[in-house]
Amino acid sequence: FEFISLSFTNVSLLHSLCCTCGVPIPPNPANMCVACLRTQVDISEGIPKQVTVHFCKQCERYLQPPATWVQCALESRELLALCLKKLKSSMTKVRLIDAGFLWTEPHSKRIKMKLTIQKEVMNGAILQQVFVVEFVIQSQMCDDCHRVEAKDFWKAVVQVRQKTVHKKTFYYLEQLILKHKLHQNALNIKEIHEGIDFYYGSKQHAQKMVDFLQCTVPCRSKTSQRLISHDIHSNTYNYKSTFSMEIVPVCKDNVVCLSPRLAQSLGNMGQLCVCIRVTSTIHLIDPNTLQIAEVDGNTYWRCPFNSLCNPRQLEEFIVMDIDIIRDQKLGAGAGLRSNKHTLADVWVQKTSEMDTSQQYHCRTFLGHLLNIGDLVLGFDFANSNINDEYLNKMNPHHIPDVVLIKKSYDRTRRVKRRNWKLQEMARDRDGMDTDDERQYQDFLEDLEEDEALRKNVNIYKDASKIPVESDTDDDGAPRISLMEMLEELSLSDATGGEGFSTLSPLLQKKYTAVTLDQLCNPSIQGNNTTNNWRKGIMDIGWN
Repeated sequence: FEFISLSFTNVSLLHSLCCTCGVPIPPNPANMCVACLRTQVDISEGIPKQVTVHFCKQCERYLQPPATWVQCALESRELLALCLKKLKSSMTKVRLIDAGFLWTEPHSKRIKMKLTIQKEVMNGAILQQVFVVEFVIQSQMCDDCHRVEAKDFWKAVVQVRQKTVHKKTFYYLEQLILKHKLHQNALNIKEIHEGIDFYYGSKQHAQKMVDFLQCTVPCRSKTSQRLISHDIHSNTYNYKSTFSMEIVPVCKDNVVCLSPRLAQSLGNMGQLCVCIRVTSTIHLIDPNTLQIAEVDGNTYWRCPFNSLCNPRQLEEFIVMDIDIIRDQKLGAGAGLRSNKHTLADVWVQKTSEMDTSQQYHCRTFLGHLLNIGDLVLGFDFANSNINDEYLNKMNPHHIPDVVLIKKSYDRTRRVKRRNWKLQEMARDRDGMDTDDERQYQDFLEDLEEDEALRKNVNIYKDASKIPVESDTDDDGAPRISLMEMLEELSLSDATGGEGFSTLSPLLQKKYTAVTLDQLCNPSIQGNNTTNNWRKGIMDIGWN
């Protein structure tokens, strides 16, 4: 009897009967089993099971009330945050435990989310419930797309112009814009003759582009605005602003003739100079003395000078003899000399005149690159008719027969070896003709030859290029090392973007079923998927 009584007492302490169905259950404050408790209490009551999400098909953005449109990829943490914010007001009395997406067809216009919530019910009992909320995607055009369709989409335009026949400066400027992501706020980018136009939805974004251009290239600007409409009742005005940016008409590898006053102010350098680089200033070098100088935009517009030749006028020469000049003394007041170049006396002959004995003598800054038999590009002053204000006033004895610009390499071989690429801005243009393609190849070669120029450019490794074994007859053309290349960013991970739709439903569920217990576990903080979900839920404001 004592044993039976003791056993009955232990059973009574470990279990109690449900007050509704009489099933033995562990003691709990409600004295009810889980099945009966769920029939009595629905903690998801008041939380909508179907919610509408507005989506703009033109720009592929979702509406975040009241008037913000955000870019969200399917199954991404941004979309998770947006959907949970739609439910935040109805979930103030419950505790969110877990949130994850359920796979649906991308074209079904349905987003299903599985939520796990907890709530304290009868007499302090905590009930946990899992349910699914369906988000219906409804099409709605955003305000920006409305203005685009109405042909009234821009409020300000930045017109960038350069009066040259070569686009090297524009190619360099394009890479700077891509690196600093200043093209993201542009509604449209249109390429026209001698320039490019950037259209913006606000004047502030256009002013930001103007400030950027003034810091990166030597230019000057003019501003104008046109009145579109006027509300006499509220005294408000609607303007369209135009910013006209004119870049100095000098490109890399141009031969220029400075005014005597400007040449004297730059350290008594010669009037005939070669432009070796155009960044925020114009970098000049005197081929006779190796003196270098920088001319900023303000100095140029006070003392303007023109380009004497363009890349189309360069001719190919072959080096017949070369004599390096070791020591040369400069006069008083001379400016800085270049340490990256070597002065040399060169005798060259045109490749088109190999059947004659005509040779030309000149002094060049390419002594560190040239050897006998090399090909070099230069400008023939002896057989050219140049009309320039400052050049016509110079002493003819001070004008060289030839000005050498750069060493010539086999372009076909360089293109074959090139294992890198650049990004390009999406813009409206008629297409790239043969001359544009040649100019673009010239710019790529300039990046290979000038290390200082490519410091401001993001260069990406081209995975589509097949590695080429080094030739035995290497011509010594400069190359870009792998250390300077970046891996191209791919938005095809499992947290969103185009790559998620390529995964199987099983893998997608594996990546989306992340609980808050896992999110709070420090041992998995290095997991990219977990970190994405953690940030998405923390954006909602729930802990």
